Amino acid sequence: MVEYQGTYTDKNGSEPITICNDGTTLRTVIRDIVFEGEMFDDFAPVGRDDSDISDRFPLKYGILESIIIEWKMPIPIWQGDQETESILHVRLEMGPWAEWNIEYQRLWLVLEYDNRRFTNSKPDAWFEYAMLDIQSQLPDDVYMKACINCLYSDYSPYGHGMFGCMACFRTCKEEYLQVKSKDDYWPVLEKCQRIVQETYLCDKFERRVPGTGYRG
Repeated sequence: MVEYQGTYTDKNGSEPITICNDGTTLRTVIRDIVFEGEMFDDFAPVGRDDSDISDRFPLKYGILESIIIEWKMPIPIWQGDQETESILHVRLEMGPWAEWNIEYQRLWLVLEYDNRRFTNSKPDAWFEYAMLDIQSQLPDDVYMKACINCLYSDYSPYGHGMFGCMACFRTCKEEYLQVKSKDDYWPVLEKCQRIVQETYLCDKFERRVPGTGYRG
């Protein structure tokens, strides 16, 4: 379990919040109401009907909309020949629902370490692209030690959400490393035993080699 300190903002004002992350579920308390989600953009009230709290929160289809959430996440950095700490500052802006989609979703990340700051070049809707954008700006001998950069992590060809949808292949490494096409990938994907978050880190981490697996 890790905790992120942050701020929640909607039409009714701003509140300091703490987001608890157990590796699968994200949980926070806003104005005495418990919210849970899996991807930061799907927070829903726990055990409460929308109509009970609609005057206190902007909700549609049971999920928060038209909000801004900001928080900070620690990310280990490998720099040269040693590990150091960094902070990933996150700002998520979400618009209202239009039909069955959010009208807009803007994700800004700022990686801060050693008095240096790197940000994604444009707002995105997925941690995948925003984190890889930042990684591409770092010096060659510097990388984020997290699942997004792991040799044994990949995404599903069916698509994925904005956060926490990575397949982990640490229990079938050799089979995964042989993947050269989508057809190769399907039988290996069936062996995936767990889904992890882009920012997670385990003791099996190895830096990703370009051209590996389905996502390359």
